[in-house]
Amino acid sequence: MIEIEPRAGVSPRMRLLTPLLAALAALALAAVPLAFAGVPLIESYRQMFAGVFGSLFAFTEMLTRATPLIFTGLAAAIAFRAKLWNIGAEGQLYLGALAAVAVGTGAVSGPGWALTGLVLAAGALAGALGMLLPAALKTRFGADEVVTSLLLNFIILIFVQMMLEGPLKDPMGLGWPQSEPILDEATLPKLLERMRLHAGLLIALGAALALHLVLARTTWGFRIRAVGENASAARHAGISVNRTLIGVALVSGALAGLAGVSEVAGLKGYLTADLSPGFGYAGIVVAMLAGLSPLGVVLAALFVASVFVGADSMSRAMGVSSFLADLVVALSLISVLVGGFFTRYRLRWRARRTRP
Repeated sequence: MIEIEPRAGVSPRMRLLTPLLAALAALALAAVPLAFAGVPLIESYRQMFAGVFGSLFAFTEMLTRATPLIFTGLAAAIAFRAKLWNIGAEGQLYLGALAAVAVGTGAVSGPGWALTGLVLAAGALAGALGMLLPAALKTRFGADEVVTSLLLNFIILIFVQMMLEGPLKDPMGLGWPQSEPILDEATLPKLLERMRLHAGLLIALGAALALHLVLARTTWGFRIRAVGENASAARHAGISVNRTLIGVALVSGALAGLAGVSEVAGLKGYLTADLSPGFGYAGIVVAMLAGLSPLGVVLAALFVASVFVGADSMSRAMGVSSFLADLVVALSLISVLVGGFFTRYRLRWRARRTRP
């Protein structure tokens, strides 16, 4: 008879190896659909690797794709640390992008550094407000934030589409539902000439480091961890659980809003309804792969971005579906969940006792 029993403790080495082994397992499992597709496995993985590391352009494209994933991964990581299940990062991303174009297309004038800072602040504030409603409903009425934040995604997207067809529509856009372009003074500077990589990556890395220090070295970080571990015990110890959850919600939404700002002010230059291919949802996978560690989010985002960019390259070179990238990411999440289970529990075989 197989019994499940909790482990006495989990070593830091095991916590580190679990997501790494999960990523390797996902790549190994991806060989199955590749084999069914009838393509050579070694060449397929070579093309995937070359699509990310084969040139400076390919590498910078991977970093560009990883930038919004770092923001949304951090948004999910800090929320999940407090057991606040923010599934609305996709909508908060669009709110941040909407605020960025509302401010950065000429509504405010000023020097470049001030205008860029104002665009970033507006996007972060809009994203924070997008998560404030689900958090308030949870703390005041006990509403399930998974449902409210998820449904709010669709409401926000419809609102964005309405704005792009109305007040924010570009009169020079030939009828396409898109916003006016952000002023050059309000855009995020490029890090390399003739490349799309922009300063949003540096902001994302700074946010990851800052969040790590907050969680590890500050009283508020201790409160977040305490609420996430046991809200009842934290409340008994004098911690205001509701105030902590509201604060976490604001930071989480702000980070997701910055993902939208980075896409419109650093990459695309204007807002469309298809700005995000699902960065908000992919950020949940990134956070889970990272074990909710802010610094681990950076590595997980690089892995997920490498899979997406590499799979696109392999798709073009080998003639296989680019949906393989989604499959690898899904397999990674499943592998992490399975690995997380075995880091907390062990299976023991016990002989079945026979009755006398």
